[in-house]
Amino acid sequence: MAEKDFAASDIVVLSGLEAVRRNPWMYVGSVSQAGVHQLLCELVYNSVDEALAGACSRIEVALGKDRCAVKDDGRGIPTELHPKEGIPACEVALTRLHSGSKFSRNSHGFSAGLHGVGLSCVNALSDRLKVEIRRKGHLHVQEFRRGEPSHALKALGAAAGRGTRIEFRPDRTIFKDFKGFDANACRRLLEDLSFLIPGTEFVLRSAGSKRETFRTESGIAGFLARLTHNARKLFPEPIAVRLASRGLRFQAVVQWTTDREPKIRSFVNCVDTVHGGAHVRALRAGLAEALERMMLETGKKSARDEPVEADEASEGLAVIVDLKLSHPNFEGQTKARLTNAAVCAPIRKAVSAQILAYLRGHPRAAAVIADKLLEVRRAKLAAKRTAEKIYFQRLEQNIDEEVYKEQFGARSKNWHESAAWITDQELLDSHAALCRQGKGAVALDVCCGSGVVGAAFKGRFKKVVGLDLTPEMIAMARTRLSAVRQGNVYDLPFKNAAFDLVCTREVLHLLPNPERPVAEIFRVLKPGGQFIVGQTLPFGEDDAPWMFRIFKKKQPLVFNMFQEEDFKRLLTGRGFVDLEMKELNVWESIDVWIDSPETTSLRRHEIRQLYRNAPAEAKAIHPFKILPSGEIQDLWRWGIFSVRKPRQHGRR
Repeated sequence: MAEKDFAASDIVVLSGLEAVRRNPWMYVGSVSQAGVHQLLCELVYNSVDEALAGACSRIEVALGKDRCAVKDDGRGIPTELHPKEGIPACEVALTRLHSGSKFSRNSHGFSAGLHGVGLSCVNALSDRLKVEIRRKGHLHVQEFRRGEPSHALKALGAAAGRGTRIEFRPDRTIFKDFKGFDANACRRLLEDLSFLIPGTEFVLRSAGSKRETFRTESGIAGFLARLTHNARKLFPEPIAVRLASRGLRFQAVVQWTTDREPKIRSFVNCVDTVHGGAHVRALRAGLAEALERMMLETGKKSARDEPVEADEASEGLAVIVDLKLSHPNFEGQTKARLTNAAVCAPIRKAVSAQILAYLRGHPRAAAVIADKLLEVRRAKLAAKRTAEKIYFQRLEQNIDEEVYKEQFGARSKNWHESAAWITDQELLDSHAALCRQGKGAVALDVCCGSGVVGAAFKGRFKKVVGLDLTPEMIAMARTRLSAVRQGNVYDLPFKNAAFDLVCTREVLHLLPNPERPVAEIFRVLKPGGQFIVGQTLPFGEDDAPWMFRIFKKKQPLVFNMFQEEDFKRLLTGRGFVDLEMKELNVWESIDVWIDSPETTSLRRHEIRQLYRNAPAEAKAIHPFKILPSGEIQDLWRWGIFSVRKPRQHGRR
């Protein structure tokens, strides 16, 4: 195959907001409903910054059928000409990435808008956006279309009051599944914020609903009371922890309940850090430290015993963490996880000292917590012994083709609707993005199902052939692929060195002795040929046994729960080289996923119970959500692997 030229002209520079429109998920997380909600959050957080600065007392969100407006009574985005850009400062904030007032910290001491991309991202991903600014007695208006100004900033004369109002309509060419804003999600956001900024009024107006107002004076203590409303508490009053230093203000309220599941809500500059981060790790470590000292001092454990672990200290824990930080660092623009390692030591020390002081002064509360901790430790030991027995299961048996045909034939009736991952475009694109073969190549999609994975490569290759056992799946795949054959992955009906690329996804964990199909794939690849495979993976050792139980109850054909290193060894052990891995997380609706013919109603109930009673060690690393409706959403970790068959004569 001729090598393609790589010239300077191949280097593409994206100007303005084009990068946001080309890769929206890099800035707002996804192009699903969650991405649309993130746009709304970005606007709300800009108003929250004004409230944190003491310059705003009221924030209003109005939800329309296809648009949303956020209004505050803050200082208003500056309308004067920017000294360097030569255009109004508000236009700079809306059209230039990495522009904003938060970098200087002169106007906002603590802020949620950190990276200077929030407003400009909303503008870039909106079909239409309109900004109205009341500032210094004047009203200014400007409109935009897909990030570009429709006209210059207009001064419309004198106006009472002050503040900023931004109305936007998400671009349906990007958010193709947008069906309107989620009023319940917005309501939860505003209600949470009302506890985090006591005295600030938050108003929600939505189509067909009455005006709702959220305003509290109880702060995070009231937030915790709401969180534990239906829980049985181990002692009546929560424990408060506070810390203040330069650039950092930390407060938390802590309570233990009889529940097994911890409830930890954490915020940084009022942003919900749903995946926790450094501040939550520090809090958990401080709690474990304090409980260890308390257990030793009261004789509940000896120095020879294993020290109290953070997971043990967190069982039944209910806590609200409110951190204000002048220079926070987040994992991505959606700010789901805090990464400032420097906050760990001071927060851990403050939590440890203040919790221990409380327990020393309240011996009855200390005794109740100690008893719970001992109970947790006994239960954990029993669970660990059980988990070790099923941590990794491999059965030595032959494949029964008829079982696979029967199950996947039944599932073909609603295959694409049975799980989000099957047609997730970003996941499919991630497989295709690893392709290193030229357009004259021939590819094989093994266990192709409906052919969606192979179809992701189709435009890149001369021909994409599919192979599957199930007649119903073969019929579906023939609408997408060049040709489809019926066959068994343990004995591929193709000659040696027949293909430039083989792809498959979420298959090898369903097969006993997965080394055999991997060897067959190696055989049919040409020297230098590429194997691309996608596989769900645990986040680590601590959630692997729990995930195995869930997957096995849902799908009796599951034989393996691969960890990342196990899967890499499976590939390289057969002789593949040049291993690459791309990681992607996809939210999956568990209620949809388990609604399948092979999962009995009893198994569905058991799976839901496994989520509700997830062990603390799994929950610490594996994100999932149980919504107020009872729906379960799980974040699946996908590994997309690329390996290559070595070229002949040992050349690479």
